[in-house]
Amino acid sequence: MTFQSRGYEFLKDIDVRLSVELGRTDMKLKDVLALGEESVVLLDRLTDELLDVMVNGKPIAKGEIVTQGNRFGLRIVELASESAALPDVPVQTAQPLDLGQMASPPKPDAA
Repeated sequence: MTFQSRGYEFLKDIDVRLSVELGRTDMKLKDVLALGEESVVLLDRLTDELLDVMVNGKPIAKGEIVTQGNRFGLRIVELASESAALPDVPVQTAQPLDLGQMASPPKPDAA
């Protein structure tokens, strides 16, 4: 998924959030509130599975953790296909609102 630079020059300086998802789990709120130091939360991902790399919450790649000195890093192993990274989202055109066609609320019965 490499973008051609022609036509996208104006986008290069836009800040985006790149995040790496280690895994997920579902927990009850009472269990979250019970977490403390030394608590262990099991995630849905195995230790040898690739991690999801996301830009603004959308998956763009898969990667693996590396260390460089005393810091973590990420090695991109696989790029998402263009169709997965840029899903087709149906565009719906909004219809103008005609206030004259809105239904009046029902009147209460005079019983």
